[in-house]
Amino acid sequence: MEFRTINDNQSDFLPLLLLGDEQEDMIARYLNRGTLWALYDRELRAVCVVTEEGGGEFEIKNLAVAPGSQRRGYGRAMVEHVVRQYRGRGRRLLVGTGDSPLTVPFYEACGFRECGRVKDFFLENYDHPIYEAGRQLTDMVRFSLEL
Repeated sequence: MEFRTINDNQSDFLPLLLLGDEQEDMIARYLNRGTLWALYDRELRAVCVVTEEGGGEFEIKNLAVAPGSQRRGYGRAMVEHVVRQYRGRGRRLLVGTGDSPLTVPFYEACGFRECGRVKDFFLENYDHPIYEAGRQLTDMVRFSLEL
């Protein structure tokens, strides 16, 4: 596996980023102010965008694994890479996600703990309903991991 920081042609990764965040204008809010990581294992397997939020906090804004590579450890490998990169540079890594039976257990298994919720986030910030695992997402669940 190889992790690369992507500085140029970030829009080339938009199809994969849209798996992690379904609305392009939402991605535009953080892509240019974050670091885009790509995980390659012979081919592109996953991407992740991490932003610096101040006060020693970094946030995973987008984590997406290519459809044919899901449930093969690439998402966890990306999270572990991000933790290694930001440990010692900050005090906490944050992530916000939908209240989904797919993503909540994933982040908990990676060591994140719930630290709050943003009521109606997906209803108020997206121009269409977002569904995951057959459930419409409404609130954002916030997680944190001490670095």
